[in-house]
Amino acid sequence: MTARRARVYGHGYCHLCEEMLRALAPWQRSGALDVEFIDIEGDADLEERFGERVPVLMVEEHEICHYFLQEQRLADCLGYRV
Repeated sequence: MTARRARVYGHGYCHLCEEMLRALAPWQRSGALDVEFIDIEGDADLEERFGERVPVLMVEEHEICHYFLQEQRLADCLGYRV
């Protein structure tokens, strides 16, 4: 199985972003996701797109959730049963 590309958009100083990345760690260790963190600080386009609604988890071009990981939505996107 090939890992799906996931991005977490947020701020480097955001505790919710840290929590989202910790919650995604098992998914990454299992090989289901390749997770990249994108700090939106100073990027006018990303700040306008996401604003204070961070962290935002995207799998490829699909927005999965924001603020907290919604495992069922992620599982549905990946075709997994939770």
